[in-house]
Amino acid sequence: MPTNPKKSDDRPEGDRIAKLLARAGIASRREIERMIADKRITIHGKPVETPATFLTSLSGVSVDGNPVAGPEPTTLFAFNKPTGLITAERDMAGRATIYSALINALPKDAPRVMPIGRLDLNTEGLLLLTNDGGLKRQMELPSTGIPRTYRARAFGDVTQDDLESLIEGIEIEGVRYGPIDANMERATGRNHWIEMTITEGKNREVRRVLEHLGLKVSRLIRTAYGPFNLGDLPRGQAVRIRKGDLDRFVSAMKRGNVQ
Repeated sequence: MPTNPKKSDDRPEGDRIAKLLARAGIASRREIERMIADKRITIHGKPVETPATFLTSLSGVSVDGNPVAGPEPTTLFAFNKPTGLITAERDMAGRATIYSALINALPKDAPRVMPIGRLDLNTEGLLLLTNDGGLKRQMELPSTGIPRTYRARAFGDVTQDDLESLIEGIEIEGVRYGPIDANMERATGRNHWIEMTITEGKNREVRRVLEHLGLKVSRLIRTAYGPFNLGDLPRGQAVRIRKGDLDRFVSAMKRGNVQ
């Protein structure tokens, strides 16, 4: 199939190969660009030379010698991530990753999926997974403003007034964090359960904010991401989000209404 087909106005027709492969669930666009640089992606046996390759379909495209099927319908899974797993496909230190658990957690007919955002090694709870690289990227962008809710078990001295002050945002060591809706769920002495909702999802945001308040976090659970909730999903298990729920969320995101 010819690459970079032209429209009548001389603009390339179709989409960039990285976008098509991301939609097909092969990898993120950034990872696909690295794969192109490593000559791992071919069209009719010839290595793709540049990410600026426009295609109207994935016919003839192979990755590591394996033909790529066309883009699959967008799928979204909710996974209850246990602690002790790295949110990555592989770990240089040899630690277990989420994919170790997903082998048994996902249905046998599940497409290849990628995590939306990350939960660090010692954070558990709701991790969303999708086969659509475009959806993944959009949901991860801080500008999209999708709320993420966490429950933290922490030790130390803190008041509801301290937590309510976070609604104005806070700066810690030169990093500015946007508004955080934080509430004390319950307290026993200096032990607290705190619920926090953030919209930016910066690296280790919840832990850093609570530590800045003088608290020591002993457990951190993500309970919601946008309209999708952890609910009673068993630890280490995954469930497919219903198509209707996914479609409604995507429509709301396009309208800028993801609260």
